[in-house]
Amino acid sequence: MPTVDSTNKEWIDKTVEEALEPDLPICDPHHHFWEFRYERPVHHYLLDDLLADINAGHNIVSTVFIECAAMYRKDGPEEMRVVGEVEFVNGIAAMSASGLYGDARIAAGIVGHANLTLGSAVGAVLDAQIAAGGGRFRGIRHIVTWEETGHFPPPRTNSGPRLMLDSKFREGFSELGPRDLSFEAWCFHPQLPEVADLARAFPGTTIVLDHFGGPLGVGPYADRRDEIFDSWSRNITDLATCPNVVAKLGGINMDLNGFGWHERERSPTSVELMEATRRYYEHTIDAFGPDRCMFESNFPVDMISCGYVVLWNSFKRLTANYSDAEKAALYHDSAARVYRL
Repeated sequence: MPTVDSTNKEWIDKTVEEALEPDLPICDPHHHFWEFRYERPVHHYLLDDLLADINAGHNIVSTVFIECAAMYRKDGPEEMRVVGEVEFVNGIAAMSASGLYGDARIAAGIVGHANLTLGSAVGAVLDAQIAAGGGRFRGIRHIVTWEETGHFPPPRTNSGPRLMLDSKFREGFSELGPRDLSFEAWCFHPQLPEVADLARAFPGTTIVLDHFGGPLGVGPYADRRDEIFDSWSRNITDLATCPNVVAKLGGINMDLNGFGWHERERSPTSVELMEATRRYYEHTIDAFGPDRCMFESNFPVDMISCGYVVLWNSFKRLTANYSDAEKAALYHDSAARVYRL
């Protein structure tokens, strides 16, 4: 049984499904580990919790951890405290690599955080993370989410307007390419043109677009779904012309996306999830192609809306008529290539 301390587990468990295509190999390229997150429906999510999810029916063969400000060092230079998260996750990865916890390789790739506004000085932070990662460190995420209405509070990175265009940020960004590190772009949908500008300025650095670029659907963005989809889809099409950008397919079941799953009496089925969101998936796959797309769980964040088996079932319903080669790319090969697993 899961050990996860969740305020909505009973609600999630109202919808139970058997895993579809249980033999299909999957790399889950976007999940977190954390503890003491009482502001979240899921207060802690550690190795046992992830194992309970990935062993519930789908064939998860590897995963990639994405930064979430977990276990930063308490002491030392401020900019170096982020190294603690890499040390923490690399320990979990080492546990998994022992084989004692099953065949799946947990956190086979690790993405941390480093403050790119440090400029070239961030290079020392990156080198410390590479050393702490035990050969698993693959890149960083500096959250850049910002939108002009002020409805959404600033992220923990204190991102402001047009950060990706800032010269100091780009000075720090330039430290990634020489170290063969990627950048996770977690933004809101109005910022997609800035991601494209960044990608064109640094064609040798891989940029991974998280969560479809954050199409918003609450607050001032509520009841504007078709209008927002039209502008979002045009920007996704343009971004896809940048060959150094790849797209993660998922993370669209958060409360900010506005589908309101968490407000229902019952958690959604995989059919409901996919029918509500399929146009985002289909447009992104059409724009980028399967070889530059990868399905992601975004767990435990997306646990606000559904369970792990149901989520991956929703993806498999979308791809029911895809070829074996397309499925291999979307579920495993694209992620394994991008994160060098």
